[in-house]
Amino acid sequence: MHRLQFHYTFGSQPQGPAGLIRNPLFDLLHAVQESGSISGAARTLQLSYRHVWGELKRWEGELGHELIVWEKGQAARLTEFGNKLLWAERQAQARLSPQIEALRADLERAFAVAFDDTVHVLTLYASHDDALSALRTHAASQHQLHLDVRFTGSVDAIRALNEGRCVMAGFHTLHQPGQGSLAEQTYKPLLKTGLHKIIGFAQRSQGLMVAKGNPLGLRSLHDLTRSGVRFVNRALGTGTRVLFDELLAQAGIGAGKIKGFDHTEPSHTAVAQAVAAGQADAGLGIEAAARARGLDFVPLVEEDYHLVCLKSALDEPAVQALCAVLQSDGWQAVLHQLPGYRLAEPAGQVLSLRRTLPWWNYRTEKVPSGARKKAPSAVRAKKASGARARPARQSAQERKPQKMSSRPGRK
Repeated sequence: MHRLQFHYTFGSQPQGPAGLIRNPLFDLLHAVQESGSISGAARTLQLSYRHVWGELKRWEGELGHELIVWEKGQAARLTEFGNKLLWAERQAQARLSPQIEALRADLERAFAVAFDDTVHVLTLYASHDDALSALRTHAASQHQLHLDVRFTGSVDAIRALNEGRCVMAGFHTLHQPGQGSLAEQTYKPLLKTGLHKIIGFAQRSQGLMVAKGNPLGLRSLHDLTRSGVRFVNRALGTGTRVLFDELLAQAGIGAGKIKGFDHTEPSHTAVAQAVAAGQADAGLGIEAAARARGLDFVPLVEEDYHLVCLKSALDEPAVQALCAVLQSDGWQAVLHQLPGYRLAEPAGQVLSLRRTLPWWNYRTEKVPSGARKKAPSAVRAKKASGARARPARQSAQERKPQKMSSRPGRK
């Protein structure tokens, strides 16, 4: 059985009859049938005799059947197999021509976007999020901005951005996660001040997705350790898995105490479906996914969903178009209708990493060298006298005003 593969031509001029899928073999057979000779077929197709003859021989070897009756001094004609092959192709073209024409029209409409200066396309790798799906639909229908969204884990999304596979990435963290947190350990090595910029997007609730009515009365992470409670987790590398591991560490709960910790699903929707199907009693996820599957939702934390891009991409038309969409009243009305979501402030504005995440918000001041030298002697004097030590006499150089380091500017 020979399998079919399709390809299409692309250009400003039509390539043969409209609505037809062309194949060089059938073009050859049709030309031989119409002209009655190899040379005539070559003239019709504007090819050399040697090329046509060689291609026919190659196809005979490929298909395992003769296509042409090769008789010296006689007009070239198709064999019975060649005639049946050409007949089958014509029948298929006749039956499928409406579908073929519709497919061609769809392809032309899709490619028309590339030639429309008012339309923009932005490739975005992001952690799974219902608001992004809604944004994709709204931006395409109302603002001629097409978001090519590839849902993946937060870590993989930022890596894709840094490797040039996308223009923007989406990831999420607890609101103002503390220094030394798992979020800092995960994301800080991937982000660089001065290189990356945050664009305000949304805030959302994460919590336990449980069966309707919450029959087990699950209210906290500690309830997940109760006997018989089955949990469904997210995979390593996802932002929700980073969040869950962070929350467990804060609560002092070991992973081994949770039944189903190693049972993972790829998205919030898949986790919600597992709970709805009775495969698990609870899973950590967003409220919108829980409500969509008829589940109850127990909110646990608030988090920020960040959009991040390279600083060098801020002036690109697609990024500018996205910022305009995020600031529009239409999009903000759509977001307010999603359960568990709130607008980030300021939405659609370009923010520095220092402003958005706390890991770069610390300031280090230089200690004057004279103070470092005096410290040991001052301590010894205090211990010896039992009273507050009097400052030692400063030298003329030490009495000079010290130049304090300037505050680090926001990048």
